[in-house]
Amino acid sequence: MPEVAELAYTPAVAAATAPIYDRMKRVVPAIEWPFHAPLVHAINELKRERNAVILAHNYQTPEIFHGVADIVGDSLALAAKATQTDADVIVLAGVHFMAETAKLLNPAKTVLIPSRNAGCSLADSITAADVRLLREAHPGVPVVAYVNTSAEVKAEVDICCTSGNAVEVVESLGVDRVIFLPDEYLAKYVATQTKVEIIAWKGHCEVHERFTGAEIGEFRRRFDRLTVIAHPECPPDVLEAADFVGSTARMIDFVGNEKPPRVLMVTECSMSDNVAAASPETEFVRPCNLCPHMKTVTLSGILESLQTLEPRVEIPDELAARARRSVERMLAVKPK
Repeated sequence: MPEVAELAYTPAVAAATAPIYDRMKRVVPAIEWPFHAPLVHAINELKRERNAVILAHNYQTPEIFHGVADIVGDSLALAAKATQTDADVIVLAGVHFMAETAKLLNPAKTVLIPSRNAGCSLADSITAADVRLLREAHPGVPVVAYVNTSAEVKAEVDICCTSGNAVEVVESLGVDRVIFLPDEYLAKYVATQTKVEIIAWKGHCEVHERFTGAEIGEFRRRFDRLTVIAHPECPPDVLEAADFVGSTARMIDFVGNEKPPRVLMVTECSMSDNVAAASPETEFVRPCNLCPHMKTVTLSGILESLQTLEPRVEIPDELAARARRSVERMLAVKPK
């Protein structure tokens, strides 16, 4: 297996990766491609040898998202599609809770996370002990956990959700009141979309919480014909200033269906690059807030992970059984 230092941009590599680069040439400068191409080529070759599949979140950089990923999407799509692969090895190009979710749903497969530092401020904002205290404070009230949580937290709750199906999951419980954790802003957004009373936790995503309504107003003053689409993890004043609010998957669908001439995607900024690559008719204005955890996943890290089959995601059986139940209940909820 090639070491990273041995890789070179040879004519053969250039020819093999040309169709791949064609998919992202609008967002990856030609001068950068000779650095990415040897890694992309080596990863794609090694995937076949390992019978491996790479799942990449929408926030990954274009050379990963368009270059080596087999399955892409938001956390809901990745969770669902992880169960449909016949690969022996799953590489999760995302953050740790996503890799844990893939392992919960594929306990017999080898699941790899290319970076040990790919954490999540939102997942870190709540613990299993916190959930138990919430249950004591609100006896009998069901608990809904965003998938942006650890396996330990998932094991303590009734059902999981994503930003794409949060309202449907809350209403599927058939109750008047739920505890919703850990994202406070997503909880507040869900509360505006349902009659169910929402008890929120005060966790935040360090990327989305930095956006402000005043910032959105400034972008509107600078750019005419601007359509603003925002992720529901953003603060309420940002959502009020947006033209459309939705999960990353719904934001992508909005751009593809509506084809706005100019769009501001209020979310992690690599996603704008990935959507722009497939949307030449739309100009993207980028308020660039990067996720420092997502960006610890690199092509060289993915290659090394495939070479060594490390770091592996392992979850104790008893904990996994309880956490898996809440994820499977989420996947069973039918979209409206």
